Amino acid sequence: MSNFRNLLIWQKAMALVTRIYTATGSFPKEEMFGLTSQIRRCGVSIPSNIAEGYGRSANAEMIRFLNIATGSLFELQTQLEIAYNVSYISEEIFNNLIQDTRELEIMLVSFTNKIKQRN
Repeated sequence: MSNFRNLLIWQKAMALVTRIYTATGSFPKEEMFGLTSQIRRCGVSIPSNIAEGYGRSANAEMIRFLNIATGSLFELQTQLEIAYNVSYISEEIFNNLIQDTRELEIMLVSFTNKIKQRN
């Protein structure tokens, strides 16, 4: 692997961010600095932390940033649930996004465990 862009996990996280921005585009304008911003920041945090961790020289640092990405993913799942509960997103969009986040969750845990085994 030459750089973080080659990581499938980073690519999937980037695709999720794009879907998040599309889904939150129709949120009420009064949510621009509330739930919309929170959801987008969590989404952006995931691939950002994967990339930052990849750029670190030690496996322990990579694991730390993968753990931060996982935390952001859990926040995102919670915020998507809130958005669905207040009818900002449809059931179909919610289910698709949650499915995407669960796939990414499995990948993050697996990748973290793989790196831990190297130590």
